[in-house]
Amino acid sequence: MKKLKKSNCNFKFRWEYFLILFIFAEVIIFGTLNPKFLMPRVLFGSFNDFISICIISIFMCFVFITGGIDLQAGSIVGLSSIVIGVLWKSMGVNIGIACLIAVVIGCLCGALSGFFVAFTNVQPMVITLGGSFLFSGIAIAISNMSNTAAYLGISGFPEAFTAFTRMRLFGIIPFQVLIFIIFAFIAYVILHGTKYGRQVFLCGINQRAAEFSGINTKVIIMSTYVFSGMAAALAGIIMTSYLGSSKADFGSDLTMPIITAVILGGTSTLGGKGGVLGTALAAVVIGIMRFGLSMNGISNQYLDIPVGIMLVLVVAASTASKNPKIRFFIQKNFNFKERFNKKIIEK
Repeated sequence: MKKLKKSNCNFKFRWEYFLILFIFAEVIIFGTLNPKFLMPRVLFGSFNDFISICIISIFMCFVFITGGIDLQAGSIVGLSSIVIGVLWKSMGVNIGIACLIAVVIGCLCGALSGFFVAFTNVQPMVITLGGSFLFSGIAIAISNMSNTAAYLGISGFPEAFTAFTRMRLFGIIPFQVLIFIIFAFIAYVILHGTKYGRQVFLCGINQRAAEFSGINTKVIIMSTYVFSGMAAALAGIIMTSYLGSSKADFGSDLTMPIITAVILGGTSTLGGKGGVLGTALAAVVIGIMRFGLSMNGISNQYLDIPVGIMLVLVVAASTASKNPKIRFFIQKNFNFKERFNKKIIEK
């Protein structure tokens, strides 16, 4: 007699699993279209092209979890880059100190926008959109004051500054992959392993309830924008080091990929839900997609088209999944866990 026994297997679909499968699918598809894509140096080297998206997105998800949005990160990348160049070349400041000042400026930019978001009733989109124009304008003004043409930028940085982003571990893996892993680990610990991280989630779930529980929600919300600004400044430093040049327009095309990475990673646009792991994987998905399309002859002008389509589809799917009828249909027809457990029979 066959006896149905409840399985001890805790099979549960996670969005991160899908993103991992998506990455493998991208590698296979682009590798088939262009075999050079599968070369280890080329595949791992692709991180050099989208490391900025990765670093900024894993910290920007903090902002989204509180129910906010940040449209100014790309402008802070350019501002931090040109600040480094001007301080080093025009003022003779040590390159290390110049980088430290750039990070401080990035934090201050985030704090400024975060302050207005937290302490006023103005929508985060409006505040950060204004911040985007403000910081871009400041970057261009700094570039002009230093008698540097915006399209030329500042170059000639010390070898020690440009070398660390061009190193390769074991001669194959770019050092920037290690940088990404370190930052992702730090962000994961902060968000998922500390009291501060729990407060970030509570602010997104119910800000009023969080206030009643004794959480200073305004400070928490403001701090998430500081983290986002800091990440943008770090991305500006890495980009300047890798390219050996500082320009005011660095990061101008990063806003859409970054936001898409955060949302594709499973972070809710309404706040209260999200994670670093999903965001990190989604950033890799987008980065590999852009790099693979570029390797197969697609002009850089069109790389944001698939990213935009992906953003619309993910938001639409997320919104539709909240419909009770659709959720019932999915649970009824796609309950993989229940089906999996029923197939495990012990004689």
